[in-house]
Amino acid sequence: MATKVLDRLTVAASPPAPGGVLPLTFFDVPWLFTGPVERVFFYPYPHTAEQFTARLLPPLVSSLSTALHWFYPLLGRVRPCPDGGGGYEFFSAGGDAGEGVELTVAESSDDFDELSGGAPRDVARLYALVPQLPRTEDGTFALAAAQVTVFAGRGIAVGVSIHHVACDDSSYMHFVKTWAGQCRVAAGEESAEGALPPPPFLDRGVVADPEGLAARTLDEMRQLAANAPPPPPPRTGPPPKLVIASFALTRDRIDKLKQRVVAEGGGRVHCSAFTVACAFAWACLARVDGGCADAERRAHLLFSVECRRRLAPPIPQEYLGNCLRPCFVEVGLGELLGGDGVVAAAAAIGASIRALDDGVLAGAGGWFHKILSLVPERPMSVGGSPRYGVYETDLGLGVPKKVELVSIDKTPGTVSLAEGRDAQAGIEIGVVLPEAEMARFSSCFSDGLEQL
Repeated sequence: MATKVLDRLTVAASPPAPGGVLPLTFFDVPWLFTGPVERVFFYPYPHTAEQFTARLLPPLVSSLSTALHWFYPLLGRVRPCPDGGGGYEFFSAGGDAGEGVELTVAESSDDFDELSGGAPRDVARLYALVPQLPRTEDGTFALAAAQVTVFAGRGIAVGVSIHHVACDDSSYMHFVKTWAGQCRVAAGEESAEGALPPPPFLDRGVVADPEGLAARTLDEMRQLAANAPPPPPPRTGPPPKLVIASFALTRDRIDKLKQRVVAEGGGRVHCSAFTVACAFAWACLARVDGGCADAERRAHLLFSVECRRRLAPPIPQEYLGNCLRPCFVEVGLGELLGGDGVVAAAAAIGASIRALDDGVLAGAGGWFHKILSLVPERPMSVGGSPRYGVYETDLGLGVPKKVELVSIDKTPGTVSLAEGRDAQAGIEIGVVLPEAEMARFSSCFSDGLEQL
């Protein structure tokens, strides 16, 4: 299962990027002390490692360099503001300062077909394909890194890590698709006009903050750190092995779920594919966790809604940064575990989405504290979205065989959502759980589908 590093390259922008300083908005600040969003894209590639190095690696490197010219903030770092006021900012030196994104080139002897399948696999095996963000000792940190791993005669895996403070999933995939498009252009497969999405929009001034939410949230985060409780006692044994697996909700299953929710919910439910997929996964996870259906207990769900088009005035979809707000959903645990659990969950999710019509920034000052208050309740949270088209990422090798959002393992209870790989696949749900719990989740998922 060895993964051997062949090379580490520093890929600069070409033409050289302009550099500069960008502020953190109130959408960015809550992600400051989290970590990267990490995905792995698997592609069939039935050639030798030597052919990979000679033929595929050069256009991958040159196209990454070209993409970074447009997405130059990813070349830089987050640093404390020089004015000593306690804030943070994005800084990129630009030009010929030697800045670049670290690209790791590796070779793996692991089983490509197993890793790129959907069955439960040790998540640690996937982390061998994910680059770590370079760290420094001066209070700054890098924002992006990439890794290309060849499985001789079988395929390649492209791992991309981008710190969440730099951008949300919409911007993440905008960057990755720009890299992929540039790669197809470099290989002579497509013209730039047909292959490339629009360039990113970099003006952070479009995110207004009249109430000073960025500074207030940062102060709250510092107070929390200063008054943090002591760490929990160390484990008495080895941690359980975490496995990652994927589950498909095909289009016909989604339609049946919608029909059931509409029929049993009295037609009042906001019933989208996202709503029923989240509701179904939430009901399955609740059964995995077990516990008594205490009427006093509440089950919680946390998901993010993109705000670009919901702000007044709206900001461009190509805006590079974070533009997410949290949505909070709760139902009685007894309802979620009952026979109509999916319907109850879908109704509550739909109500949360409808509430956005009252103002997408309503209650923004309390978002951070509410998220913290829910942590002990072990809410289910959602990463990714079927809207982002991860299976459209063609590096000149066709669509990916598999895409994994590996970083969902950082937060227990997080599931990933993506569109299915083919027309019938509907929505793909990714889950990370200990082995025994994964077996229970799989059983609940199958049983739930059989009841439709």
